[in-house]
Amino acid sequence: MATLTVLMLAGFLFWIDGGSGLEQEAPYRIHTLFSVECQNYFDWQTVGLMHSFKKAEQPGPITRLLSCTDEEKRKYRGMHLAPTLEVPSMSRHPKTGDWYPAINKPAGIVHWLKHSKDADNVDWVVILDADMIIRGPIIPWELGAEKGRPVAAYYGYLVGCDNILAKLHTKHPELCDKVGGLLAMHIDDLRALAPMWLSKTEEVREDRTHWGTNITGDIYGAGWISEMYGYSFGAAEVGLRHKISEDLMIYPGYIPRKGIEPILIHYGLPFSVGNWSFSKLDHHEDDIVYDCGRLFPEPPYPREVRLIESDFNKKRALFLNLECINTLNEGLLLQHAANGCSKPKWSRYLSFLKSKTFADLTRPKFLSPGSIETKEVANQGGNQDQAVDEPEKSHPKIHTLFSTECTPYFDWQTVGLVHSFHLSGQPGNITRLLSCTDEDLKQYAGHDLAPTHYVPSMSRHPLTGDWYPAINKPAAVLHWLNHADIDAEFIVILDADMILRGPITPWEFKASRGHPVSTPYDYLIGCDNELAKLHTRHPDACDKVGGVIIMHIDDLRKFAMLWLHKSEEVRADKAHYATNITGDIYASGWISEMYGYSFGAAELKLRHLINSEILIYPGYVPEPGVKYRVFHYGLEFKVGNWSFDKANWRDTDVVNKCWAKFPDPPDPLTLNRSNEDILQRDLLSIECGKTLNDALELHHKKRNCPDPHSLSTSKRDTGKEDSSSRKFGRFDGRNAVRSNPVPTKNSEETSPPVLKDRLFGSLRFWVVALWAISGLGFLAVMLKVFSGRKSKGILKHLCKLNLCGRQCKLVSPCMLLTKAAPKVSW
Repeated sequence: MATLTVLMLAGFLFWIDGGSGLEQEAPYRIHTLFSVECQNYFDWQTVGLMHSFKKAEQPGPITRLLSCTDEEKRKYRGMHLAPTLEVPSMSRHPKTGDWYPAINKPAGIVHWLKHSKDADNVDWVVILDADMIIRGPIIPWELGAEKGRPVAAYYGYLVGCDNILAKLHTKHPELCDKVGGLLAMHIDDLRALAPMWLSKTEEVREDRTHWGTNITGDIYGAGWISEMYGYSFGAAEVGLRHKISEDLMIYPGYIPRKGIEPILIHYGLPFSVGNWSFSKLDHHEDDIVYDCGRLFPEPPYPREVRLIESDFNKKRALFLNLECINTLNEGLLLQHAANGCSKPKWSRYLSFLKSKTFADLTRPKFLSPGSIETKEVANQGGNQDQAVDEPEKSHPKIHTLFSTECTPYFDWQTVGLVHSFHLSGQPGNITRLLSCTDEDLKQYAGHDLAPTHYVPSMSRHPLTGDWYPAINKPAAVLHWLNHADIDAEFIVILDADMILRGPITPWEFKASRGHPVSTPYDYLIGCDNELAKLHTRHPDACDKVGGVIIMHIDDLRKFAMLWLHKSEEVRADKAHYATNITGDIYASGWISEMYGYSFGAAELKLRHLINSEILIYPGYVPEPGVKYRVFHYGLEFKVGNWSFDKANWRDTDVVNKCWAKFPDPPDPLTLNRSNEDILQRDLLSIECGKTLNDALELHHKKRNCPDPHSLSTSKRDTGKEDSSSRKFGRFDGRNAVRSNPVPTKNSEETSPPVLKDRLFGSLRFWVVALWAISGLGFLAVMLKVFSGRKSKGILKHLCKLNLCGRQCKLVSPCMLLTKAAPKVSW
């Protein structure tokens, strides 16, 4: 009877639970891991991660895998910062001697699996990086993780999964997933993967032949992301296929997808709010954890963000930036208290960190069903951002191109465009088409600025001798099509003097085979007159377009040769260079390449979808509500007394000169808000200028430029604020290149300024000189008058007062007061 009762009770419980408990046993034990080294740099990151771990209510224990040498451990102060498993350091490889600290991550996990009892009492493992802030619980099965199917964040720059690198380092290149950052997997999968992760990391690290940026996507070209490839190749070897999400993790500065709350912030890149900014690289040696009362620089307040940004999604992104730095600072405050520091003095910022407003802003973010989609789900048509009439299929691959030459002028534009590409969320890869002569290449220093396809220069036409650098654009595209391994279905073509503000995709802007998308270039009046009739059989199909191009690869293959030939043809037609025919204000055939594009497309009857909401020139008044995706800073633009004109920087090397940058634009809070059109125009102009400077600053940091503050004599503390101090930051005039630049040497050394000696030209000198001469004359008269014994007493008195100056040092007063004293001429 008792047995029957138990069975009936079990059946009842099964009925009310719906049988869901049969799929996985409960409770599902979770353990979170992160890897660090014995450095101040990792200590403040540990404080931030640990604080957010508790704040987000992440279930299960957490372990810090601490890799230290014996020497580092003796000096280490931070053993109390987190639950810790000490791991032998592999920063210096024990066999090869290679210095590569990133290998400590897979080595630490292998060590944890072998030596920690926790590894025997867990079902799921969440692996994070130290430079992360957790915003809400990371529950693997709620994210869709299964045994054999881990969940991970998308790392699109791991281009080696698609090329020879994967073929060299895994037997299953087709299984290589571009993932990293956040990893959530079953413990059995981790046991199979970890040793392979470590060995593949060693293997890729040793393969120096394939460290190039165009193969790995590593902007340094130094094998620094070998550990990431070790993970992807190791997972491919053991047959793990990831469920990949672009929504779980976000970099500060990126705009989250509509309706999505990321549960993880990864502050691996610099980010900013107004003129305030933060970069973890600025705090590499910072002992802020042990410096009582000191926090990271105070960011703006939420109220100020609402003033400077009206766009809802951009405002969300700025609030995420604030949440990241404020959570770090809140963690530091609590850690200082735990360290025994005295209570800090009251300030408005400390009051904010303890306020209900901040507590409400940083409450744990819980996933709602279906709010986070993996690529597997999205590819089945579940993407909420999908257009109504869009086919329910996976999005096609995209590749972005831009054309440059081997000059400083194009180098700083490249830095700006590539930086904005990574911030914009543009899908796919980007390639710079670099047109250089052999002589240029021998002296060129910017090979590492972008993934690059090298193209023979046609600036000087090989047949006609005509000097026309703009023809390199169609020539380079044609060369790339004929020499590159291309797997993209759509190609996006940009100019170097552009800044991306958001993704440009064929599915959003309705590009299709036979119907490219572009932006209006209304000044191409030659499409409406005799120029088109002379240079195309289909003048009625001539579209006035340019700037941004989205074209199907099949159309581009047919079109590229015509683009080049028509450019040559229009360039040779000097009889029709006139402004009233071409619209070229210089009447010099300078826009022949643009007509080459329009006439070539007309020959194939490619009809463009012309969209005026993709591109805007800074300085133009934006249409209300339009979210422009591209800045094209081809023209001068101004905000008040500040201005920027790319032509002024044609010969200035701001890329190879450490900390060089453009003059900072005004603070958005200083703008006049009486006219909304003018305000929005100026905000866009400021954004463009600031993005260029942010890109240069990050570039200089990546080049390991020395700390700019150590290169000049520090200012004395006068107790006064710098007159250029602003709420969101401080203008550092030392780093600004003058607005009328002159060519500079490609040197990263900073020499102290040579100061001319202006002493003899100053009034002060002559006053002092006259005073000294008068004084000496007076002394001479006095000595003459008071000769004999009296003069001795006076002289003795003068020497005691040191009023004789140099003479008292040349002749001893004792000698002067004796009979044996030599005669001295004063």
